[in-house]
Amino acid sequence: MVTQLIFLMRGHRLVSGSVVDTQPAAGRTDGSGVEGLSSVAPQHSNAPAAPREKSIAPLMQLVDADMQRVNQMILDMAAANAEMIPEIARHLIDSGGKRLRPMLTLAAALACGYRGDDHVKLAATVEFMHTATLLHDDVVDESELRRGKPSARMVWGNQASVLVGDYLLGQAFRTMVEVGSLDALAVLSRAAAVIAEGEVLQLVAAKHLTTSEEQYLQVINAKTAALFSAATEVGPIIAGSSAEVRIGLADYGTQLGLAFQLVDDALDYGGSSMTLGKKVGDDFREGKVTLPILIAATRGGDADREFWQRTIERGEIEDADLDRAIELLGRHNAIAATVERARAYGDKAITALDVLEDGPYRAALEDVVHFCVSRVS
Repeated sequence: MVTQLIFLMRGHRLVSGSVVDTQPAAGRTDGSGVEGLSSVAPQHSNAPAAPREKSIAPLMQLVDADMQRVNQMILDMAAANAEMIPEIARHLIDSGGKRLRPMLTLAAALACGYRGDDHVKLAATVEFMHTATLLHDDVVDESELRRGKPSARMVWGNQASVLVGDYLLGQAFRTMVEVGSLDALAVLSRAAAVIAEGEVLQLVAAKHLTTSEEQYLQVINAKTAALFSAATEVGPIIAGSSAEVRIGLADYGTQLGLAFQLVDDALDYGGSSMTLGKKVGDDFREGKVTLPILIAATRGGDADREFWQRTIERGEIEDADLDRAIELLGRHNAIAATVERARAYGDKAITALDVLEDGPYRAALEDVVHFCVSRVS
């Protein structure tokens, strides 16, 4: 309860146990919730004067030895009597993901002075939770690609993907229990529930241009930021850090996760299949109402809105419609505005790191923020 009150005092709102920033965006000019997002990001005294290296290489180097142990543990956890389970798990493991979330768990624990083995177990747990959600998401979204390769559902089918995802979640919870921290178990189990709720919220919001920015933020907070936040919060928990450090690192994960998803939503219209790991325009074809769409629909005229209603709400998509969607998003600066909002959340993530002392881990965690936002540079 104390943690929740602190978050509320800082201008956040709790959504099913996770935190969403409800402070108005700088430069908002009306009640639409999206107009004016391209204005200057919120200022704070310790915002970085100049961008740092746009790379996660420093983080990877710091946690390399432990990540090797995490990777081996992932393989061990994926072992099963049913041959299909390790096959599908290996398919995702070998698909080139950066494993950012488990690296954040390791770094958060080590930054807090943790010495032991439980951070490796929790990092593997976080990655298994993430992998399970990918398997389930691809079925729900009917995705053909995952990280540039055929999705598991395209190779083994929907039923196998769902069932193997369930198996991985079971293994994740089994490993959580082995750690023996009720607080860590509470954080990760709550995140699992919130992620599932986020997928339902997204399903409800899909194809509805009446979705508000607040509802959109609830979706991305639940489906993406919740696991980032849990990944960074369990580190200080097992390190026995203070409530202030735990709150700060949880907030760092939340703000980073929001920035990460906003950039992903922008990349769907301005990236490449190699960067996204899926087809450019998948969100458009699936009728997902993301922030770029909300901004363009609000700023456009009647003809533009009719286009969005036909393509997003009614799903009547013609061959040239993706190109027109990208043109409209550019005309109304919707991508730039979305990226600016991502930078604002990135700045807040860096501010949250004030709970850590200066050092290589704090610097590497800052670099992660710059890397995530720079993916659209």
